[in-house]
Amino acid sequence: MKRRNFMKRAGLAAGGAAAAASTTLAAPAIAQDRVEWNMVMPWPKGTPGVGVNAERFAQRVMAMSGGRITIRTFGAGELVPPFESFDAVQSGSADILHGTPYFWVGKSKAFNYFTTLPFGLNAVELPAWLTYGGGQDLWDEVYADFGLKPFYAGSSGVQAGGWFKSEINSVEDLQGLKIRIAGLGGEVMRRIGAVVVLLPPGEILPSMQSGAIDAAEWIGPWNDVAFGLQKVARYYYAPAFHEPGPGLEITVNKAKFEALPDDLKAIFQAAATATAQETLTDFAYHNIEAFGPLLADYDVELRSFSEEIVARLGAVTREVAEEIGATDALTQKVHASYMAFVRKSAAYQGSFEETMLRQRRQVWA
Repeated sequence: MKRRNFMKRAGLAAGGAAAAASTTLAAPAIAQDRVEWNMVMPWPKGTPGVGVNAERFAQRVMAMSGGRITIRTFGAGELVPPFESFDAVQSGSADILHGTPYFWVGKSKAFNYFTTLPFGLNAVELPAWLTYGGGQDLWDEVYADFGLKPFYAGSSGVQAGGWFKSEINSVEDLQGLKIRIAGLGGEVMRRIGAVVVLLPPGEILPSMQSGAIDAAEWIGPWNDVAFGLQKVARYYYAPAFHEPGPGLEITVNKAKFEALPDDLKAIFQAAATATAQETLTDFAYHNIEAFGPLLADYDVELRSFSEEIVARLGAVTREVAEEIGATDALTQKVHASYMAFVRKSAAYQGSFEETMLRQRRQVWA
């Protein structure tokens, strides 16, 4: 009897353990609730390089997660006004934004460093600083105050200096010039004497057509042609002093991100990393392809800013950067880290990248 009782109890215990194990193993499949998020952005859907890669990111996350995360994308003005994307994600009325940090510098001057500084890090150096130089930790710290978690999402590479209706031969030619220019480049231009206007991308062309502005920078040959800027201005200045490699972001509401299981967090990070690489190569290829036809097919004259103008822009940039770096303790910390890497990069690239590009041009141009 004792043996029978023992075996009966053992069988019940084993059955209970098996059932518990089965429940444990099955729990993830049952508990994996699907997440539906809204992504907002300051550019129209389908915009080459930026809008397109935001949509690709959403598709990539859905595919990698097996549909457990679905992201609906909304272009500028579809869900919120273009420059209110940050506020929407912070408040929770949207979940993710695709944008660039300097669009939200009214929140913190530190945001500039995670997009670009005039004469600053290029499209390879910025992610290098973020990944290995402590930049991402600083970015996380800055955005945490707003309840957000940022991810690097790529770069356009070095941008164009902009489209001008008249030639710019001296600093005096910038006096009173009405120009659409974003970021710290705008502040530098303002101090030199230009009238700076910050417009959403979709308003650049009509503002040039109407005469509301005399000049505008957007991105580079691929996007500029897509927006039709070559039809309203003749003089195309390159490169941009103000955007040597501006960073894009995919930023998510921090509380919502932290509520995800670890595997979905990893998928989100991997998708952002893949999007960063795809975005840079997308811009590089299409800018190269668009450059020749832009000059051949339109009445466009390519120019570069004179040494006199560059020297003045550089001097004012140093003033602006030092002022911003002293804004508060956290911005000062970001500034110190960024500027230390800029100086190291300038020394290294002067001997390597710059020399290589000059030598390559001698061989193939």
